[in-house]
Amino acid sequence: MITIRFVTGHDLVSDGIRAFEYGFWATHVEALMPDGTLLGAHAEGGVLARPHDYDKSVFTRELYVSIPATAAQTDAFHSFLRSQIDKPYDFKAIAGIALERDWQSTNAWFCSELQAAGLCRPEVAIFPPHLATEFNHVTPRDLLLIVSGRIDLAA
Repeated sequence: MITIRFVTGHDLVSDGIRAFEYGFWATHVEALMPDGTLLGAHAEGGVLARPHDYDKSVFTRELYVSIPATAAQTDAFHSFLRSQIDKPYDFKAIAGIALERDWQSTNAWFCSELQAAGLCRPEVAIFPPHLATEFNHVTPRDLLLIVSGRIDLAA
């Protein structure tokens, strides 16, 4: 099982992302790792595994989404994410919403693009590797929409 956390808060960065997502609530995405940490890309620190409660005082809404996967797919997903630790945050990704760029570039990451790239890895194969290659970004809203086509998220 692969578990991804969608979250938001009421800070300047979240407000800006929400504006680009036409008001959609989720503004950050990260993966729940086997050791209980949350691995994702943040403006502060880039790609890191953070303690499970690192943002409990600032988030206002969260949703954990469990994606059915084999043990091999889950391990490959987590291995890919761990291999990205210490990569920088992709500040160009914010501009990439308006400009052309390759959202699958592994030089730096925006939160939802890191998770989407992991799900598209050939050894993970939750989604095909060609997913949205003609687009220049994958926002938290986009990722939740893509995931919802595979699993039932109805409350």
